[in-house]
Amino acid sequence: MTNTEVNQYLKYGTLALVTFQTTFNVLLLRYSRLEKSGDEGKKYFESTLVLMAEVVKFIVCISLLVFQNGWVLSKSAEIFYKEIIANIHETRKLSLPSALYTLQNTLLIVAISNLDAATFQVTYQLKILTTAFFSVLLLGKQLSGRQWVALFILMTGVICVQLPTGASKITDATSLQSHQSIIGLVAVLISCLSSGFAGVFYEKLLKHGNQKSIIIRNLQLGVFSLIFGSLGVLLSLQNIREFGFFFGYTPIIWTIVFVQAFGGLVIAATMKYADNILKGFATSISIILSSVCSYFILNDFKFNLMFIVGALMVICATYFYGVSPKKESLRSPDMEELIEAEKKMK
Repeated sequence: MTNTEVNQYLKYGTLALVTFQTTFNVLLLRYSRLEKSGDEGKKYFESTLVLMAEVVKFIVCISLLVFQNGWVLSKSAEIFYKEIIANIHETRKLSLPSALYTLQNTLLIVAISNLDAATFQVTYQLKILTTAFFSVLLLGKQLSGRQWVALFILMTGVICVQLPTGASKITDATSLQSHQSIIGLVAVLISCLSSGFAGVFYEKLLKHGNQKSIIIRNLQLGVFSLIFGSLGVLLSLQNIREFGFFFGYTPIIWTIVFVQAFGGLVIAATMKYADNILKGFATSISIILSSVCSYFILNDFKFNLMFIVGALMVICATYFYGVSPKKESLRSPDMEELIEAEKKMK
């Protein structure tokens, strides 16, 4: 098998992997919020899920650090102390993006609790718009005309998806559904703003700070993520004391924890072996799969003309934004670090 054939397999293999990971994570989260569990149908606490995902992610990064140093624990501990603890001035710079990422992860659970998987997937693509906005504002990046058009189409598509489907008799059920939709929409919007600002702020720190490997950067983020995640748990401490930290945890919940923890590694592989066009295809396929599964499996979503039009607009916008001829087209900043780390780890 030639190198070209291997690269092709890796390219489309990672495309399938990131599509599966994105879709699987959203559907599992939505299912976990729909199923009845625990006493009186109470569900797991969002704060514990966010914290556990950060704990697993931190353990993975520690394991990678030890692996990178030939499984020598003393050397790994020395590097951890030198780069994370002794260099606290550098580490604390990541406290803000870490807090925002923790807020984002919590809000995503709130959003998926109040929106069907299909609507959530489409609306969450607004993170492309917020990332672009903050990149232009804070980093002075230039967008091509095609990208500006794509962002306009993206915003229009999301608006179409969120528009009401028409006049209907107002009942308690429809009133509750409308209230949930508003909560879900607000949660997604704040999450997109948080994600966009945190990503760009993180990129700015990387460009003006000392160059570190992605493992060290993730450990620096992870320290504060554990702190902020623990603070979130403290806010629910009364309920956690009553029901237990792992209340409502099922194999599904543990699967979500590991899918979220390893999600960054999946995206890293995608950005290494695929390109922005394939990433756009992955997003598009994920939206379609989420919509189909939400309709046929979760049974919490019904297709309508405005959703179909809006979803198609978002899919097209995602594709055209990624195929911009400019080499400096916007990408998630931590993905650039992941690519560099992959090269160094070879």
